[in-house]
Amino acid sequence: MRLSQHQQQTIRRIVGEVFDEPVTILLFGSRVDDDARGGDIDLLVQCSEPVEHPAVTASRLSASISRALQGRKVDVVLEAPSLQYLPIHDVAHRTGVPL
Repeated sequence: MRLSQHQQQTIRRIVGEVFDEPVTILLFGSRVDDDARGGDIDLLVQCSEPVEHPAVTASRLSASISRALQGRKVDVVLEAPSLQYLPIHDVAHRTGVPL
């Protein structure tokens, strides 16, 4: 995994500030590959409760994490009972690692 302990802690802290409930965070995509270089940070946030305003929530998370990580591009995918399950969710589950 190509995230420092500090970056992982920062992501967990920011996600925890947005959600009142416990969530699971998976890192997936190129940052999971230790041999790759560069790349954005792809995150799947799994919620057990419905998410109101998912587009706003995902955008807010992405922007907050990006700012905290000196402008690194961050993509956030939400998974919740109220949201449609998409093929990107399968990719994240297959290749992701928990933070």
